[in-house]
Amino acid sequence: MNKELEKAIDLRKRGDHKESNELLMRLVEEFYDDALINYQCAWSFDILGEEAKAVPFYENAIKFGLSPTDLEGALLGLGSTYRTLGEYEKSKSTFLKGIELFPDNRAMQTFYSMTLYNLNEHSKAMELLLKCLIATSKDPEVSSYKKAIEFYSDKLDVIWK
Repeated sequence: MNKELEKAIDLRKRGDHKESNELLMRLVEEFYDDALINYQCAWSFDILGEEAKAVPFYENAIKFGLSPTDLEGALLGLGSTYRTLGEYEKSKSTFLKGIELFPDNRAMQTFYSMTLYNLNEHSKAMELLLKCLIATSKDPEVSSYKKAIEFYSDKLDVIWK
């Protein structure tokens, strides 16, 4: 199994997405309850633009138990996939679980802000994005305004007179 899984991942890395997906589908049939194979299979459907097909594999991967690193990626992938399918509440709860488990993952927070936007929680989305920006930017001009950006991040609707 390990050699076949490595082959599928290598195929994906080389851009052979369809062949990788086909191999992963065969592996899932043989090793249905293997969390890592389910995760890789979900990922392969996402790359193919077949997000709806990815969902059950992400859900199974998470249910069957992944290493922390793979769980982090699976929660981000599932949350993002739910969002692209218009399942905004599922996306939100998935991202909240991910952020609780991996509070320093700025990519997860950024994708979560997109879900907040879709839920018309624009102020919260902007606040989160601004905080991610100041936490990750190496741009000297952004950095020079870090305190101001952080201060205003949750006060975007306040009018100062």
